[in-house]
Amino acid sequence: MKTIGLIGGMSWESTAHYYRVINQETAARRGGLHSAPLIVHSVDFAPIAAMQSAGDWEGAGHQLAGIARDLEVAGAEVIGLATNTMHIIADQITDAITVPFIHIADPTSDALLADGFETVGLLGTRFTMEMDFYRDRLTARGLTALIPDVDRTNLNGIIYDELCRGVVREESRRIYVAAIERLAARGAEAVILGCTEITMLIDDAISPLPVYDTTDLHAKALVSAALS
Repeated sequence: MKTIGLIGGMSWESTAHYYRVINQETAARRGGLHSAPLIVHSVDFAPIAAMQSAGDWEGAGHQLAGIARDLEVAGAEVIGLATNTMHIIADQITDAITVPFIHIADPTSDALLADGFETVGLLGTRFTMEMDFYRDRLTARGLTALIPDVDRTNLNGIIYDELCRGVVREESRRIYVAAIERLAARGAEAVILGCTEITMLIDDAISPLPVYDTTDLHAKALVSAALS
C-alpha cells in the first residue's frame, strides 16, 4: 500500500474523521491489523481562514502547495487535501508535486453518477457555494448543482462559528434540513455535503434527500488510490 499524505487542520474536527475513515477502510479492505501508512500535516486554521476572508487565495495556495511538496519529500505517494473550500487552489498543489493528487469533488461525482443522479444540491461554505471552482468541476462531469437561494450566510456561519469548533446544535441541524428541503423543492435529487464538517450535523437518517458525504467519499478514494 502506498503512503498517503494528508493536508489537514481545516478544521481539525473533520481531519480527525478523515483519519478514522482512512484507517477503517484500510482495515476493511486489507484485513487483520492493517492500518494506513499515513503522513498528516495539520495546519493552524486561523491564518488560513483569515486568508479566505481576505480573498488571498494565492497566498493560501502557496502555503498549501509547499506543504504538499514537503509531504512528497517525506515519502507520500498520493496526496489529499482534507477540505472542500481550499480545493480552489487545487491547481497550485498539482503543479507543485509529481505524485497523484485526489480531488475531493471527483469521488463525489463518481458516486452521484453511479447512482443515476443529475441534479444535486450543494451545501458548503459560502466560497464553495458561490464561487465557480467547485460547481464547474461538477458541471464538467454532467451534474447540475443547485445552491441555496437563501440563508447562505447563516449556513456559512454555522460551519465556522460552530462545527469547526466542535459545537453541534439541534437548531443548526434544523436550519440545514430546511435548506435541503428548499433544494428538493427546486429539483435537487440528492445533496452534497460540500464542507468536511457538515457530516457532524447531517446524515441520511435526517436528510430529506440522499446525502453524499464528501469527507467519507474522499477518504475512501484516498485508500483506493493508495491500494492501486
